[in-house]
Amino acid sequence: MKTARELGLIPQGRLEPGSGNTITDVPGISVGHCSLRRDGIFTGVTAILPHDGDLFRVKPRAAVEVINGFGKSAGLMQVAELGTIETPILLTNTFGVAACSEALIRRAIAANPAIGRKTSTVNALVCECNDGSINDIQALAVTPADAEAALEAASTGPVEQGAVGAGSGMTAFGFKAGIGTASRRLFVDDRSFIFGTLVLANFGGAGDLVLPDGRRPDPRVPASPERGSVIVVMATDLPLGDRQLQRVARRGGAGLARLGAFWGHGSGDVVLCFTTADPVEHDPAKAFATQERLADDHIDTVFRAAAETTQEAVLNALCIAPTTPGRNGRIYPCLADWLKENPTP
Repeated sequence: MKTARELGLIPQGRLEPGSGNTITDVPGISVGHCSLRRDGIFTGVTAILPHDGDLFRVKPRAAVEVINGFGKSAGLMQVAELGTIETPILLTNTFGVAACSEALIRRAIAANPAIGRKTSTVNALVCECNDGSINDIQALAVTPADAEAALEAASTGPVEQGAVGAGSGMTAFGFKAGIGTASRRLFVDDRSFIFGTLVLANFGGAGDLVLPDGRRPDPRVPASPERGSVIVVMATDLPLGDRQLQRVARRGGAGLARLGAFWGHGSGDVVLCFTTADPVEHDPAKAFATQERLADDHIDTVFRAAAETTQEAVLNALCIAPTTPGRNGRIYPCLADWLKENPTP
């Protein structure tokens, strides 16, 4: 399947994509999937690792923006309070949060036996969307072993997109959706950086989608209330302060709005943004830490990257995920097929 850019949906912008146009263009970041496929089960886990070291000991700085809080994620409260990430980030379905949390906790304890005894407990970070329109979510199919499989599969190479991992059973705007990703190159003075975004897209009412060229695809399915969700994970190697990270995360809402989203009452829309620059040590050697920070006069470019990558990542999820039947017999079409049937005039 082709990406939104390959299908001509993404206009030439002010910012160029990274070499792979994925979140793994950010140095050190890896992504892995575990997809579950059996009778009635169409779900999975997606893992994002900010670096390949011990995240509990070397914590990336982060911020979270809850656009609409109809969600059941784990670990966001501590990220908002302390501004750091100390486990990999796992994405899954709503009822898979507990299993994924257990996997992260056990993994952290194995690497750091002092957790919960001689040092602090660990903040497992798991985000979710409800894939019950396609997957039998009551089966509680996701296990800690599946989460571990996604973690073990993580790679810094190309990211598989569409109906894979946590995105297996997700839908958006009446179409099949799932995992999507995109990146942008940033230049500040004589230095270059990468900004990447990965989304778990499961939101938007049928008929509300707006393409970059202004067209409004009709999936030919009945309209329904906006009760979906979207998880947006942003990453960069650009040094940003805690306040700046949250400001950047907030601009993910701009990318969602460009697509026609309005964040309905029953929608869980969460943006997590982190930087790999100047991480925080669990046991600092000194009482004071020096951290580099971008001057605010240069932050508009980062805001633009956040909006652009969020929009493109969602469109990639929609274009790459194939047509899939739901549990109630409803068919969720592929956006790429709609584009073939409705070429640009």
